[in-house]
Amino acid sequence: MSASVSDTVLAARSDLVGLSHSLHAEPELAFEEHRSAAKVAEVLRDCGFEVRTGIANLPTAFDATFGSGELVVGILAEYDALPEIGHACGHNIIAASAVGAGLALAPLADALGITVRVIGTPAEETGGGKVLMLERGVFDDVAAALMVHPGPFDIVGATSLALADLAITFTGREAHASAAPEFGRNAADAITVAQVGLALLRQHLVPGQQLHGIVSDGGAAPNIVPAHAEMLYYLRARTAESLGELTTRAEACFAAGALATGCTHQIRTVSPPYTELRPDSWLSGAYRDEIVDLGRTPLPTELEASRPLGSTDMGNVTHVLPGIHPVVGLDSGGAVTHQPEFAAACITESADRAVLDGAIALARTTVRAALDDDQRARLIEGVERR
Repeated sequence: MSASVSDTVLAARSDLVGLSHSLHAEPELAFEEHRSAAKVAEVLRDCGFEVRTGIANLPTAFDATFGSGELVVGILAEYDALPEIGHACGHNIIAASAVGAGLALAPLADALGITVRVIGTPAEETGGGKVLMLERGVFDDVAAALMVHPGPFDIVGATSLALADLAITFTGREAHASAAPEFGRNAADAITVAQVGLALLRQHLVPGQQLHGIVSDGGAAPNIVPAHAEMLYYLRARTAESLGELTTRAEACFAAGALATGCTHQIRTVSPPYTELRPDSWLSGAYRDEIVDLGRTPLPTELEASRPLGSTDMGNVTHVLPGIHPVVGLDSGGAVTHQPEFAAACITESADRAVLDGAIALARTTVRAALDDDQRARLIEGVERR
């Protein structure tokens, strides 16, 4: 069946590469991926998948199903982009690889006794689409969830950090900055004090904890004391527990900014919290075999934990059911994700190969799981226990 998988993916090469390039040409932000979701769903529908759009009350989410076997496998597609720099995280490759894996598995579904579901998951960069879909039952009958993410090199057992995505708003009082500054309460100064506290906190962070952010609103004009200001911050840690500890300390810095300047503040959660990735060891091992067979050299297992991939809502999925989120490498000329140069690399010949290799490796991993009696039983029993 491995040969059949490869043949199907390679036969669909022009469609898959065309999809990847089309998504890249029209990047869309979280929860706004209307064209992107439609493009991905259309390819699957044309190939015989039953497609439901707008699932989980998310207009840009979809579920494309083929087969009716007891073992339900979810292949996850992402397609949101980043502000200003487009597909600098390569989600066009993720989506095209997911479609390729789905197309390769569809003709084998009956023989393998599987149901193939290519699930379109919006808003990974911010918004937590997968978290919302988990909460709303999309993954209830999924036995395993698989996807690939592009990067500068191949990583099989990729890890990530837990994430809190926060907006902190400070409110003070306007005044003329020259004629009557004593009547003002400067919300922008509250941000300054808070950021000084956060900067000093960095010395005392536990390894793996991170914090970084931007000022999204710093006032309207130099001669008006800002009554409103906002900062957007990401807090990260190796585990959800560690993230909770960091959040408590960071919130004290936000409060200090308000207290020192006579302002008030409010903390708003922008996205649901992301948990760290927990890749399934058996699926990871099978994927490693397949990607090596395709001529790739992934990072050694002992080094994987030293290269966390930022954060992803796929982490939440892997806390509920077996899943993998490996990185498929491409030649980015030294650029890393979230750089414009990486966005440019995501439609090169190397990126096109990543689409095909990722699709083949995901599909072959699924075939191995379906044909292994012990693993098949483990995955099905996991659904029953949930």
